[in-house]
Amino acid sequence: MSPAHYPETWTAICTLRDIVPNTGVCALVDDRQVAVFRIGRGEEVYAIDNFDPNSQAAVLSRGLVGSLGERVVVASPIYKQHFDLSTGECLEAPDHSVSAYPARVYDGKVWVAASVLRREAEEELAA
Repeated sequence: MSPAHYPETWTAICTLRDIVPNTGVCALVDDRQVAVFRIGRGEEVYAIDNFDPNSQAAVLSRGLVGSLGERVVVASPIYKQHFDLSTGECLEAPDHSVSAYPARVYDGKVWVAASVLRREAEEELAA
């Protein structure tokens, strides 16, 4: 079945107030660790893989949030590489980029699109 046949589904992670502004939390979505970040005191949220391919550890949710130019990034707590929260791109080593997932706030809760994770799993099985 092609990815286009999956309806867009969202998984509730936590309430917005459970995430301290400018920090991240780790959540398990479809058996995958996802780092979810709240930027500022508003409702701006991002989600990327929690696994840092540079250090081979699941630590990105513990990284420091900031910006480099116009990009909102998280710095890995181990080797300090920067990951763009919108795209998952590793700025210092683009070949070590991670996946980024749609995230939103609705009815006071933070949600991550699970269908993107399902598409990735389907692609891995097909390979």
